[in-house]
Amino acid sequence: MVSSNTKRLAKNTLMLYFRQFLIIVVNLYTVRVVLNTLGASDYGIYNVIAGTVTMLGFLSNSMAMASQRFFSFELGRGDEIVLQKTFAVTLFIYVGLALGVILFAETIGLWFVYNKLVIPLERMNAALWIYQFAILTFVVKILTTPYMSAIIAHEDMSVYAYVSIIEVVLNLLIVFVLSVLPYDKLILYGFLMLIVVSINTALYRFYCSRHYKECCFRLLWDKVLLKNIGSYVGWNFFGSFCVMLKDQGVNILLNLFFGTLINAAQAIASQVNGAIMSFAQNFTTALRPQIIKSYAVHKNDEALRLVFSGSKFIYFLMYLFVMPLVLEMPYVLKLWLKNPPEYSILFTRLVLINAAIESVIYPMTTLVQATGKMRLYQIVVGTILLLNFPISYVILKLRAPAYAVLLVMMFITVIAILVRLYIVKYLIDYSIRLFVKKVIVPIVLVSVIGIIFPYVVRNFYEESFGRLCLTVSLAIICSGVAIFIIGLTQHERLRILVCLEKIYGSSYFGRYQSDGNSFD
Repeated sequence: MVSSNTKRLAKNTLMLYFRQFLIIVVNLYTVRVVLNTLGASDYGIYNVIAGTVTMLGFLSNSMAMASQRFFSFELGRGDEIVLQKTFAVTLFIYVGLALGVILFAETIGLWFVYNKLVIPLERMNAALWIYQFAILTFVVKILTTPYMSAIIAHEDMSVYAYVSIIEVVLNLLIVFVLSVLPYDKLILYGFLMLIVVSINTALYRFYCSRHYKECCFRLLWDKVLLKNIGSYVGWNFFGSFCVMLKDQGVNILLNLFFGTLINAAQAIASQVNGAIMSFAQNFTTALRPQIIKSYAVHKNDEALRLVFSGSKFIYFLMYLFVMPLVLEMPYVLKLWLKNPPEYSILFTRLVLINAAIESVIYPMTTLVQATGKMRLYQIVVGTILLLNFPISYVILKLRAPAYAVLLVMMFITVIAILVRLYIVKYLIDYSIRLFVKKVIVPIVLVSVIGIIFPYVVRNFYEESFGRLCLTVSLAIICSGVAIFIIGLTQHERLRILVCLEKIYGSSYFGRYQSDGNSFD
């Protein structure tokens, strides 16, 4: 039978996908309109300025991972008193973090924007306005994170779908307002984005305060709990800082060496990557509480089973989107943006390939977070990721083309995955050989087999909307067949058939049963 955990995971994943589908559809439209309204240069300015503030996101991301871990852990143990204390201490830390971000952004960050970024002189005033709006937007998001973490820990993912409907409407209103109001479009865009984030934040906080007992504001000081969370967060800070420098740091390097037009191309690649990555992240978000809760009650075999299966499913999900996009990227960007910025096609292809490779390790990272033993993991993996920035700087100094930084990123990603496997082996005893056999080998086989036929057929036709539809259809069919036959174990195939039986009521599938406790 299909377990209640599997049903909940499927339901939450579907709700998150519904949420993301709404966001992607609107973003595809709004990015095109905003790019045409602002122009490539102003759009590049907005993204490099927002990226400068987002560099501070490693602080928020570290706290988000920590709060989700501790909330899920205590929910798994069923300790409501400690859960209430955890939320109170976490909220206290977030307030302090927000104040620290404002102090840093208005001093060192402001100096960096004014003196180091390559921005046309006539647009500097608008850039400084955008910077202030970006700071406020970021602070509002920080103060929302503990409430978002509570929703994820409770696995109440339907909230995201409901709020996203409102977010979609507001984003569409932004496009309309930009086209009718006579003010500076760049400044107006930054202000309206702040308003949207503020409304979403108010909705999330209202929901949590009404539905979760622990999400009530209270002054509480627990030295032991603060120390435990602080230690966890401290090492997460380092890891998140390295990831931030790997991503946003490269964006700033591209600005320093090539200017805002290259940032526009990178921004397009990031938009597409963010849309595709969101599907993998949504699955991880739905999976994360179950991994942590299983570990919290010492069900390590169940946690490892979730990690093994989750690693494959996340990659296969990414592959279904990435492979047809990589094949038809020139036509997709022309259809979407009409006149895509230079280098955007190549940038987007490389960024998507890197994202697909990196997605394999997400569930394994969640398992490390469940243990709370972050020191060794963050020091080693973080240092490897950190190398992306200096290596990129050196090769750009040697007059390498702009896309070379993405090749460096892909190489660093592969090395980091290999190192992660051995660190997890040290923290939690498992078989790396079994992981390679059950996860890596099926992934490689599916990736090679799934692309051959769509690639060959694509080359027989001229670029057109008909070819796009044909390529996407063949990619989904070929990949789907390869995934079902080669990518899944017999146990996973049978579980899918059981789900089909429940949906269609077919007695043909009724004889297949699975206990859900094996890797095979």
